[in-house]
Amino acid sequence: MRIVIAEDSTILRQGLVELLTFRGHEVVAAVKDAEALREAVTGHTPDVSIVDIRMPPSHTDEGLRAAIALRRELPGCAVLLFSQYVETKYAAQLLADRAGGVGYLLKDRVAEVSDFLDALRRVADGETVLDPEVVSQLFSATRRTDALGGLTPREREVLGLMAEGRSNSAIAAELFLSPGSVEKYVTSIFGKLGLPPSEGDNRRVLAVLRYLES
Repeated sequence: MRIVIAEDSTILRQGLVELLTFRGHEVVAAVKDAEALREAVTGHTPDVSIVDIRMPPSHTDEGLRAAIALRRELPGCAVLLFSQYVETKYAAQLLADRAGGVGYLLKDRVAEVSDFLDALRRVADGETVLDPEVVSQLFSATRRTDALGGLTPREREVLGLMAEGRSNSAIAAELFLSPGSVEKYVTSIFGKLGLPPSEGDNRRVLAVLRYLES
C-alpha cells in the first residue's frame, strides 16, 4: 500500500514509517500538521492515510477537519484516525458522508502490530473499522435517543459489533449464536431503523450512521 502519515510526534511518526516500510509498504509522505497532510494526499493520492486528530497549531481537531475536507474533496480517500482520545462527535462527522474507507483506532489499545496492519488494509479496501472502545462510548453517548429506542439489548449488541466492521459469521462466533440467528437480528435492526433493501446503499454502514446521527 501507498501510505501518508500525519502525526505531530516525531518519535511516533518515524516509528510508523519504519514499521510500515519494514512490512513492505511505501510511505509516500510523513508530515506533522494538517496543512501538510492535505498537500501530501492531494499530491500523492495514497491508498490510505493515517491521521492523528490533534495536531498543531491548537492541538484540538486539526487532523479531523483535514480528514473530513479530504474525503469531501477526493471521493474514495481512505482515512484511518489514530488517536489517544475518543471523540464521539468527531467519529460521527467523519462517517457522515455515508462512505466506507474510514477507521478510528486508539493508540493505547493497539496490542498487536498485525491487528493495526489488518485494520489499515481493511480501511484501504473501503471498509469501516472502529475500535470497540470507540463504539462503546458512541453507544453510551446516544443510548437515550429515540432512533435506537426500539432495539432490544441483543440487537444493540449486534449493531455494536457491526460498527466494529464484523461480518455476520464473526458476530455469530463472538456471541455464540448461529449465523442464521445473527442474520435475523441484522434484518430486524434494518427494519427498526427504517433501512429498506437498496442497490445503492450499504445498509450495514447506514445502520451505524443512523445511530451516530441520532
